[in-house]
This record gives sequence, structure tokens and C-alpha cells, in this order.
Amino acid sequence: MIKSMGAFEQRSMITDASDFGRVAVMLGGDSSEREVSLNSGAAVLKALQSKDVDAHAWDPAEKSMAEFGDAGFDRAWIALHGPGGEDGMLQGALQWLNVPYTGSGVMASAIAMDKVRSKHLFCAADIPTPDYAVARSLAEASVAAEQIGFPLIIKPSGQGSSVGMSKVFERPELNKAFDVALLYGDTVLIEKCINGDEFTVSVLQGQALPSIRIVTPRVFYDYRAKYESDRTEYVCKGTSSDDEEQRYADLAIAAFDELGCSGWGRVDFMTGSDGQPLVLEVNTVPGMTSHSLVPMAAQRDGIDFAELCWRILETSFVAGQIENNVEVAAHGA
Repeated sequence: MIKSMGAFEQRSMITDASDFGRVAVMLGGDSSEREVSLNSGAAVLKALQSKDVDAHAWDPAEKSMAEFGDAGFDRAWIALHGPGGEDGMLQGALQWLNVPYTGSGVMASAIAMDKVRSKHLFCAADIPTPDYAVARSLAEASVAAEQIGFPLIIKPSGQGSSVGMSKVFERPELNKAFDVALLYGDTVLIEKCINGDEFTVSVLQGQALPSIRIVTPRVFYDYRAKYESDRTEYVCKGTSSDDEEQRYADLAIAAFDELGCSGWGRVDFMTGSDGQPLVLEVNTVPGMTSHSLVPMAAQRDGIDFAELCWRILETSFVAGQIENNVEVAAHGA
């Protein structure tokens, strides 16, 4: 089994469902990823309840955080994707309310959601990533396109699930793609398109799970390929050797740690003909639907969906927070 461990994180192992207390599964919201979030949250809620966790759905688009503060929840399982759930806003509100939550903290969530700042940090840490430029006007986008060369990937800086993303093969397509990206914010990432294999590596409690290679008949792994298409193929593990698997695991943990992420998440890669994995982004609240990648990787590692949801809920604890029923387990033990 190939593993790569984060520098600081240990698992806080919970053995009794009552130690979680009353749990809110935060789902829905009002971002462009609302429908996916509702599906993720419903699956997580069912799984937690199947393990006797006192879990309840909570949709911030329908009830205010002031109401949440009075609802008596002991912790939150965050299944909100996109802005408002994955970008540090919800994490900050929960922290202010003194309600523990799953996954990364405020700053790491905000940085990971900001593709431009993530890229800056990857480059500063010598984590390989595709060449890129930042544009806030069509003139800047045109200059960037000429410098980087076609084909290009155009995407908003602050969205997930490939929302607002386009693959641009030649100059006449640039204007429309840039306008689409601007619908989701005033900062656009212009990125060199890597022709090759797409990989993803999930991270759970400091460890890398088996890689997945994604094969799609579409132009790229877009929103429809992720959540709607039955023609997308997934190969897990996605690499052909233990050495190659370790390389992806190490890079995933490095990218995850560099952004300050914790708990769980997913790191996406593109790999060209030279075989060099290039980090695209880190997702701090990945999908948990029937088409989702983290459950697939966990299953390959012998962790079923209900156990995965339980272990993600464990990330709402700080090591040593509970004295009697929490065992701080070293990885591999």
C-alpha cells in the first residue's frame, strides 16, 4: 500500500457515535454548485445516520446562521461546495460560533478556493504546476494568450467543479471564454492546457489515498463529465508502478500542506507526455455523490462510504480534545 503522510496531521479516532454529539450536515447553499451539494449532503447524512450519529441536514440558504447558533449543534459536517461553503466564509462563521467543523480552516479554505493565490504558492514552493497568467480584462487575456500559446484553459479564480471553465483552441474563441469566466468573478486564470492524462489524489487525515486516472470522451473533465455523464471512466489506482504512485502521493501531500489544508480533500493533476505530474488545484470540500472521486479512492483502500463519512467527521476534532473515547492513532498503526 502506497502512503504519503502530511507533516503535522494525526488521526483523532472516535469509537462511540455519541462523542460526536448533535451534528449538522451543512448542504445546499446558494452557490452555482447547490445541486451537487444537496446530493453530497444527502448521501453523507444517510451514511452518518446509518452509523447511529445524531445527524441532521442544515441548508444555510433556507435558515440563517443566527438560527443555527440557537439550534444546539455540537459540530458540523461541511458538504457545501463552492463560494459560501468552501471559501472560508462558513468556516469563519462556525469558528465565531465556537462550533467545530470538518476539513480545512478559514485561511486554508480561502486560499485553496482562490486558484490564483494557490498557483502563486505552488510556484514559490517549487511544486510543479502548469504555466499561467492572471487577467482582469480582455486586453490582458489577449496578451497572456499570446505569451502562453494555444490551447489554453480559461477559468474563474474562485469557482469549483469546472464552473465557468473553457478550453480555448484558437484566438477567435478567447473572447467568449473570457466573458463566461467573468460571470463568476472579476479575476480570471489563463492556464496552459496540458494534453495528457488527468489524475486526482485524495487526502484523508494526513494520508494520500490511491490515485485515480480519469478518462473522459468530452473536451475536458467538465461539470457534465463529473456529475452527469456515465461515459467517464475511472482507473484506480491510476498509476502503473509503486514508484509512480508514490510520486503522486508525495506531490498531493506537498500541495495540501503548502496551502495549510487539513482533514480531508483532493488534489487534481494533469500529466503531459514528459510524465511530470502538474498540480492544478486543491479541493477542500470535494463532492460526495455517486460520481465522486474521494469515495472511489477510499473504497480502493478498503474504506466504505459510511466509514469515510465517519472519518471525515473525526476531522472536526483536535487531537487530544476528548480524553476517554479518542485514541490519537499514528498513521499506519
